[in-house]
Amino acid sequence: MTKAIKKQALGRGLSALLKDPDNDIKSVDDKNADKVVGNIIELELDAIEINPFQPRSNFNEESLQELATSIKELGVIQPITVRKLDFNKYQLISGERRLRASKIAGLAVVPAYIRIANDNESLVMALVENIQRHDLDPIEIALSYQRLIDEIQLTQEQMSDRVGKKRSTIANYLRLLKLDPIIQTGIRDGFISMGHGRAIINIEDLDVQTDIYQKIVSQNLSVRETEALVKSYQESLKPKPAAKAKGAAFAIADEQQKTINNYFGTKAEVKMAGNGKGKITIPFHSEEDFNRILKLLHN
Repeated sequence: MTKAIKKQALGRGLSALLKDPDNDIKSVDDKNADKVVGNIIELELDAIEINPFQPRSNFNEESLQELATSIKELGVIQPITVRKLDFNKYQLISGERRLRASKIAGLAVVPAYIRIANDNESLVMALVENIQRHDLDPIEIALSYQRLIDEIQLTQEQMSDRVGKKRSTIANYLRLLKLDPIIQTGIRDGFISMGHGRAIINIEDLDVQTDIYQKIVSQNLSVRETEALVKSYQESLKPKPAAKAKGAAFAIADEQQKTINNYFGTKAEVKMAGNGKGKITIPFHSEEDFNRILKLLHN
């Protein structure tokens, strides 16, 4: 308990440093910057603005209420992270759920880590920390990766190093952004899983994608059933093997049958399949007729 009180007092003391307009800390080279940057400081909630780079956009109200109740009882266990914009003005880097829940809980101040960073650094810090620490939905994670590519020009290899994820994992998330927007919303809202989305993405036609999505939702299909459905659709698109013309095969058989009939003096039956295989049946009407045909075969 003594340590906790001491830590809170330290936070309030450092907070006073930030409210001295004559010694405002604007860079890591300024006086007392080393006492502020990287330390836990109590900041007024009204001095913190939401980070526009924040990847999370959906917040479950029930979950926020539960967190607010916990904060009322235990306080904010994990400090938020902010960057200093101006005198007594900060921008959130990570911890928006904690910030929102703190407001619901009626807190006036919140413990925070201070960072001094440019916009690019702030974006990387926000996205990487959120990807690593929060239960973002798959689409939010994919959008975070895409922003690192578009705005920071990170390659998938570089992102792999930054976030500690395999490149193949990052690629799988990014592929989800090729899904029809309706399906992306379905993943975000929890109607289907990322596994369903990874199966559907193998279909390029967006209309077919949405048709399969509707079947998944209405029939409560599993990922494995979805994969089978997609495979069946893909099989239907494959060109059928060109079958040999049945009419041509029988035309050849009829021509040869006339020759056989004339030679054996009976109506032989010739059957030929499309692959060229077949059989000849030579009927006989008596033992004498059989011996006649046998003699012709020996000739």
